[in-house]
Amino acid sequence: MAEITKTDSGAVVDYTARDYDSLLAAMRALVPDKLPEWKDFAAEADFGNVLLQLFAHMGDILAYYQDRVTNESFLGTAQTRRSIIHHLRLISYRLGTAAPAAAKLQVSFPAATTGIVTVKRGFAFATKSRKDAPSVRFEYLGPDIDIDCDLIPPSGGRKVFATEIDVEEGRTVSNELLGTSDGRPNQRFRLARAGLILRSEGVPAGVNKDVALRTELGGVITEWAMQESLAFSRAGQNDFAVEIDADDRAEILFGDGDFGAVPPAGSKVTVGYRVGGGEQGNVVAGSIQTVVDAPALALAGAKITNQSAATGGAERESIEHAVAHAPQVFRSFKRAVTADDYEALALKYKGVGKVRAAKKNWNTVVLHVAPAGGGQVSDVLRNNLVAYFVDKRPVSTIIEIENVDYVKVYVEADVEIESYYSRAEMTEKIQKAAGGLLAFDAVDFARPIYLSKFYEAIEAIEGVKFVTIADFRRDRPAVPYPAVPFVEGTGKLDIDVDEVPKIPDGDGDEPYSGGIKIVLTGGY
Repeated sequence: MAEITKTDSGAVVDYTARDYDSLLAAMRALVPDKLPEWKDFAAEADFGNVLLQLFAHMGDILAYYQDRVTNESFLGTAQTRRSIIHHLRLISYRLGTAAPAAAKLQVSFPAATTGIVTVKRGFAFATKSRKDAPSVRFEYLGPDIDIDCDLIPPSGGRKVFATEIDVEEGRTVSNELLGTSDGRPNQRFRLARAGLILRSEGVPAGVNKDVALRTELGGVITEWAMQESLAFSRAGQNDFAVEIDADDRAEILFGDGDFGAVPPAGSKVTVGYRVGGGEQGNVVAGSIQTVVDAPALALAGAKITNQSAATGGAERESIEHAVAHAPQVFRSFKRAVTADDYEALALKYKGVGKVRAAKKNWNTVVLHVAPAGGGQVSDVLRNNLVAYFVDKRPVSTIIEIENVDYVKVYVEADVEIESYYSRAEMTEKIQKAAGGLLAFDAVDFARPIYLSKFYEAIEAIEGVKFVTIADFRRDRPAVPYPAVPFVEGTGKLDIDVDEVPKIPDGDGDEPYSGGIKIVLTGGY
């Protein structure tokens, strides 16, 4: 509430009280001094009160916008994605787009199949659609593969191609016509589809394949190279940049003639790119079974499946991650020298969830990488990540990408709950609270796992009478289950510098699947 105090020079109004009620009270307090002839200002029916209320309402709105402008003017206090994008653009940091998941497909043919079947770039496959989730599309993006079925021996009534095929989630948009150049500088063209996959920021132009742009005039086709910024492009150089707004809509930006070339007037501008990405691409093993657009495989009666889960799919970079991570990338000057530099730059690459850099010898750096969401590094992510460091590492340095060493942590909790609580609901709550301590985003390299945290998480749940942790270890229990319960005496599980804890996945660990094993008593 506004407070008005008297001084020798007059009234002093509390300038920090800027909400509707405070402004209205402050104006009413000033009425006797400013408008002494207005005697009935306390009456709600007085028309003057309507004006005061309107002024207070407008003042409240103006105060909101003043606060918002002030907050959005600083990286540390900005709340909107649009403001974060503009702030980080000043240090050449672009928020990462969603990253696509990658998977390996096993291809098999009927035993009677003969001849050569060619797997071509662009062949598409998908998961089966379900009521609660649409199908997820995957595409083959490598060079053509000729499969000689005459050389494959039949097994179990089918011929199984020995080499698995790398596929990537997303959809390719080819030869999209953006428009015609009018010859003016700084032209912009918006892509028709949102959700551009853009992972190769900083990769040299010859390696960058995320956006393929060309212009055509009089039958002459000109290829253009994507750059992070046109600030370092020379006059007449066929470069373009990509800007992505807060709604994931991408625009192609051409130069002004001094910094990057201007497409000649009348040139038709066409582009090829891919859209997609996100965690929905991290599908489980055996879920990719549909041949969507692969005529050669369909005619041959081929069947496909992913024997392991797809990994690497990640949502677009959050503003919280960008605010925390951008300064590290800026301090590295986008050059990888120290271990911290390698880790900061690798984490900037979408699809990388966790990374630890280690020196192998005088000119070899090993990056232990966990894809976003966990799992193993796909060949697609490995090759792209190596290419990403081409212009960031010292010339003589070799980059090797290795999988992290996942350590399964086994926890068993004996929990008694109040009699009027549902066992099913309490099991779900306990799994969410305690199992969440072992979730991918909650663990890291060399970060110990503490027994006390599980007690805290479970005891904080309403309805829990008491809990006893009967099993707490990082070793595989004897198979078949049950194993002899064991609790680490120190109350702490040490994790090495190249290890990441994980939830047991059910491979021989069925009682632990989904997080921890829970033994409930009480309830109904």
